[in-house]
Amino acid sequence: MSIQLILNENRKHGVPVKIYTSDVEQGAMQQLRNLAQLEFVHSHIAVMPDVHVGKGATVGSVIPTKSAIIPATVGVDIGCGMNAVRLSLTASDLPDSLRSLRSVVEQQVPVGFNMHKQIQAKNSTLDPLGKRLKPITDKHPGLLKMLRGFERTWAKQLGTLGGGNHFIELCLDENNDVWVMLHSGSRGIGNCIGQYFINLAKKERQSRFGHVPDRDLSYFAEGSDSFADYIEAVGWAQDYALENRREMMRLVIKSLQSPQAGLPRFQLTKEAINCHHNYVNEEVHFGEQVYVTRKGAISAYAGELGIIPGSMGAKSFIVRGLGAAESFCSCSHGAGRQMSRGKAMRAFTIDELKAQTDGVECRKDKGVIDEIPGAYKDIDEVMANQADLVEVVHTLKQVMCIKG
Repeated sequence: MSIQLILNENRKHGVPVKIYTSDVEQGAMQQLRNLAQLEFVHSHIAVMPDVHVGKGATVGSVIPTKSAIIPATVGVDIGCGMNAVRLSLTASDLPDSLRSLRSVVEQQVPVGFNMHKQIQAKNSTLDPLGKRLKPITDKHPGLLKMLRGFERTWAKQLGTLGGGNHFIELCLDENNDVWVMLHSGSRGIGNCIGQYFINLAKKERQSRFGHVPDRDLSYFAEGSDSFADYIEAVGWAQDYALENRREMMRLVIKSLQSPQAGLPRFQLTKEAINCHHNYVNEEVHFGEQVYVTRKGAISAYAGELGIIPGSMGAKSFIVRGLGAAESFCSCSHGAGRQMSRGKAMRAFTIDELKAQTDGVECRKDKGVIDEIPGAYKDIDEVMANQADLVEVVHTLKQVMCIKG
């Protein structure tokens, strides 16, 4: 289904906002109207069918800007995204109970606020990151105060899951082939970089492009020192997030290959797909070089593979982009929340969590009620609304899910 709603079509109140769903809460509508007023937004804003209110800016929005970037639209989970790989295993190779497999993976990959006791990543990964990070912290030493044990912490968190909606899953596709899929970002250091530059933008209140309707939309203008510093720092955090997912996938595969897992020998049969869905990238759209911020959206250029996860009791999808120009070659990053975490905690019970995750080996306790499938939009409806943006290559069903 194509675009269903257009705000500001006559451009009296900013650029148009083209929305791939009719299911948009009022809070998200107001955030989008505020974004559309900014003078440096290029052409229009594209809004994906998993849209919902976000901190600073709307989740599920694709925002092209010329000569300026808004740190809050990228957010604090910089480079958050997905990684997936198919194994040569099939459903019949898995044990009847997956609890032992979940335990084996959890022993290898720290979750929540935990980190590795010793640095796990190779020097060939750490050294280039460390070399690029030093000039950033030299110019902005305040970052060093935001993360306890800064140097050791970012290194020990490489290859760790984090909390919230981050996860590691075993899935089965339509052929009963086994996939490993995971969702994480730039961990504590990405959060610090995001917070630091969002606050710096609010403090500087740059005014080259006129009125800003919301302080959360404070920006850095191209040519300013802060713009250059943010580009350097956000690029580093995005690369760190990519390496974090690679390292985590390496550890998950290692754990599944261990004798403790008890699985037959296997190989990887599908190259890993590793994609961001909270990031900024320089691209060309409608004849102009622009900075595209995808906040809760993935790149979907023609032929490009991506991952769209559902909730932990629903389906997920490996997709191929169709290169739709009006979406800035983008699609949704998941199902999207239809209920806040606090509201979900109040609305659902542990028994409902157990029922909605029946058949999935996962935590079923009070600590993950906010991630209950019922708190998310219907993934099938989300996919139907973006049939012009992507085609489905594989449909995955979770059988094991590890939450932070």
